[in-house]
Amino acid sequence: MPAWGWAIVIVAAVVVVAVVMWRALAARRTRSLREGFGPEYDRTRTAVGDKRKAEAELAARRERREHLDIRPLPAEARQRYARQWEAVQTQFVDSPPAAIAAADGLVNAVMADRGYPIHDFDQRAGDVSVDHPAVVENYRQAHAISLRSTRGEATTEDLRQAMQNYRSLFEELLSDGAADAPLAGDPDGDAYADQAARTGSDRVGATGREVQ
Repeated sequence: MPAWGWAIVIVAAVVVVAVVMWRALAARRTRSLREGFGPEYDRTRTAVGDKRKAEAELAARRERREHLDIRPLPAEARQRYARQWEAVQTQFVDSPPAAIAAADGLVNAVMADRGYPIHDFDQRAGDVSVDHPAVVENYRQAHAISLRSTRGEATTEDLRQAMQNYRSLFEELLSDGAADAPLAGDPDGDAYADQAARTGSDRVGATGREVQ
């Protein structure tokens, strides 16, 4: 075989090896992102509509998260926030819309105290999705209901669900990085919300507005 023939063979072999290595790295990346983000991987891929772009977005979230100084809460702060959450749950019985607004603000306060930037909701949810992928969709749903509540468009059941969703992230934010972080008060965290769902029809109309 002439020299140029061997050159073609070598180049072709190099290309084949490069393609195999690229596919292996891509598969490893996909596996890492899928395992790390769980349901958030599928949600992002569906929302973006393109696997490569979705994975690039998730990888960018990880890279951004690495540059954030996320820290666990000290025990005193965890206890203080737990007491505040208990007060919000109590408030839900008499005024579900006000309680949801308070829950949204309290979750934001905890996130800020942990070191998460909180100025933009979409960015905030993206940052949280790296550390808490299992509950970030709950957070998005709760925030959406909170916005509807400000317009008087949320039902009592919507507000009860939002309270549960906020709580799922709240608990993880408090306990993440801490040896233990029990919530104060009611051992059944949805007791107040459930009670309001049962009795709130006397105070909250079908649109979620309080009946005067």
